[in-house]
Amino acid sequence: MAYKPVGLVLGAVSGMLAGALFKQAWKMLGHDDDAPDATDEERAWGEVVTAAALQGAIFAGTKAVVNRAGAAATRSLTGTWPG
Repeated sequence: MAYKPVGLVLGAVSGMLAGALFKQAWKMLGHDDDAPDATDEERAWGEVVTAAALQGAIFAGTKAVVNRAGAAATRSLTGTWPG
């Protein structure tokens, strides 16, 4: 139960980190500064779907890394694995 507030903070941190990573990845792929939204009329289907898939993968991977690191840090501090 004590891990719950830590998990919430880590979730917020992972979201911000994932957003920054996605922006950098999108730029590195040679696209505009802003990724397309699903309702961007000027953007092609392929670009919209590619951006959404890349963003989802980066968010999921970043969340997993941050949550796993938080759990490992909790274990090293308390001797107990959260969850």
